[in-house]
Amino acid sequence: MTARIEFRFRRSLGKFVLDAEGEIPARGVTALFGRSGSGKTSLLRCMAGLDRAEDAYLSVAGECWHDSRSGFFLPPHQRAIGFVFQEGTLFPHLRVSANLEYGYKRAPADERSRTLQQTIEILELESLLDRYPAQLSGGERQRVAIGRALLNLPRLLLMDEPMASLDRGHKKEILPYLEKLHIDSDIPIVYVTHDLDELTRIADHLILVDQGRLTAQGPLEQILARIDLPIARESDAGAVIRTRILSHDEEYHLTQLGFSGGELTVGWIDRPAGSDIRIRIHAKDVSLAISRPGQTSILNVLPAEIREMSVHGRGRMIVRLDVGGIPLLARITQKSQIRLALKPGMKVYAQIKSVALTL
Repeated sequence: MTARIEFRFRRSLGKFVLDAEGEIPARGVTALFGRSGSGKTSLLRCMAGLDRAEDAYLSVAGECWHDSRSGFFLPPHQRAIGFVFQEGTLFPHLRVSANLEYGYKRAPADERSRTLQQTIEILELESLLDRYPAQLSGGERQRVAIGRALLNLPRLLLMDEPMASLDRGHKKEILPYLEKLHIDSDIPIVYVTHDLDELTRIADHLILVDQGRLTAQGPLEQILARIDLPIARESDAGAVIRTRILSHDEEYHLTQLGFSGGELTVGWIDRPAGSDIRIRIHAKDVSLAISRPGQTSILNVLPAEIREMSVHGRGRMIVRLDVGGIPLLARITQKSQIRLALKPGMKVYAQIKSVALTL
């Protein structure tokens, strides 16, 4: 039995055509990323069976759910799917506890892979159990909606921009729970977003969607570091690095991170030493030097090698670096490239401001 989710959907929606084919790992979070109207939600609804493509194929861990060429279609209510929409859709007349129990009680007891209490603990819902949906904040409603979807015992969890309707404060509130879900759950999650910060925090695998087509797919770090893709032209383009917290500097409120390319000093991260953490370094916040800088206010200076360069826009360039086997992007001017005679294979120093490193 294959440990992947394989899909093919071709569907015409007026002038818009969804033409998507690919594979998703059967564990972890796969983000569908693209601009509004690119086809992300259409693809997700086809996976759920809510929209029926003219030419379709969907296999989940070796089990066929849809094959238009053989005439097979598994109805949505028979698919082991949890679906979390942009706004938490809860039964308004039921308390949180009853909303959570709704799907859980319908599932055979011998198939329950997690207990109700485990889900309540992961999403910290204990204090909300006696409330009605109208008494919840936007972030709380989404946490309950996620919990209810998990308790339906899905083999595939689909999340359609679950934080799109939340303000910045509520987004910050719910992100840690999504991170925890990403770590604790063995259910494959397909997560629709057009927010780079969201996918940096929770995604393992990335699929770029543009005008109904999949333009690239693969591990998150690899896709974000490719300079041949449109995502590298975005103002907040950057690389994601997996690091580990080495220590904290309480005097200056800083945290020391380690990875295969060296060490990084960042603003204080309120997690214990030894914790694994991913950070995103914006290309615009990385500058290059051909010799090690002397005294400088920049705390992070890492030896690197130039791997690729490409012109991006008028007078600008994007440079892909290798830092101890880890890709890093830098955005510089063409004038700087010429003045420093930068070229692939050249050894340089990447300078990164500690305040520019984001979680």
